[in-house]
Amino acid sequence: MSSDTRSDRRLFLSIHDVGPKFERQVEQLRALLARHAPVDRIALLVVPDHWGEAPLTRGTAFATKLRGWTDAGAEVFVHGWFHRDDSVHSGRAARLKARHMTAGEGEFLGLSHGEALRRMRDGRHLIEDITGRPATGFIAPAWLYGAGATAALADAGFEIAENHRRVWNPATGRVLACDPVLTWASRSRARILSSLAAARVLPPVLRALPTARIGVHPGDTTVPALLDSIDRAVGGMRRTHAPARYADLLAA
Repeated sequence: MSSDTRSDRRLFLSIHDVGPKFERQVEQLRALLARHAPVDRIALLVVPDHWGEAPLTRGTAFATKLRGWTDAGAEVFVHGWFHRDDSVHSGRAARLKARHMTAGEGEFLGLSHGEALRRMRDGRHLIEDITGRPATGFIAPAWLYGAGATAALADAGFEIAENHRRVWNPATGRVLACDPVLTWASRSRARILSSLAAARVLPPVLRALPTARIGVHPGDTTVPALLDSIDRAVGGMRRTHAPARYADLLAA
């Protein structure tokens, strides 16, 4: 930790879309973030079966690797089930979110309470069985929650959830952190450029807040400029914020 890091300011780092489909990319991102933070301060958001094409299966090489990461102290979040949005959205606001805020990946935006709860519980059971440790919480793909998913969170027993603007305890409703999350997008030139611009503008804002969050995705590894931007952003935030575990927020 650098000598000028404020110990009372916390930085939360996370890798999204962890699963066998993106094993190489996750390892690359983990190595990049580990330049600035201990590996037990890098949260892993695990998808049980990404787009129905890459199931997380007990006894596989990736399952063993995931258990090794958690044995080394990494926090694990349940990150949906398929990470794919198959719902038919009825409201205008939901349709706009599904169309413009994600590329068909807002899985929990249109699910009913019952279906959201089933996927949350199934994902938790699978991941905890593989890692041998309790999941830290649940984070919906693309940070998008519909009414059914929001209601199901508390019933599923998760103590930590996160969206674009805040981290909260679904069981009590208590807000644990309130800050915008810094992330990058790689699926088009326009989104790459806007991500790079945001990564220049947002860090000074985050440095003034008691908590800061940075989330990275496997697609970031396909664009060298994004990797350089992530490296600079995390390194800059480390000057004011100490890497922390999400579970620390429950005790704060």
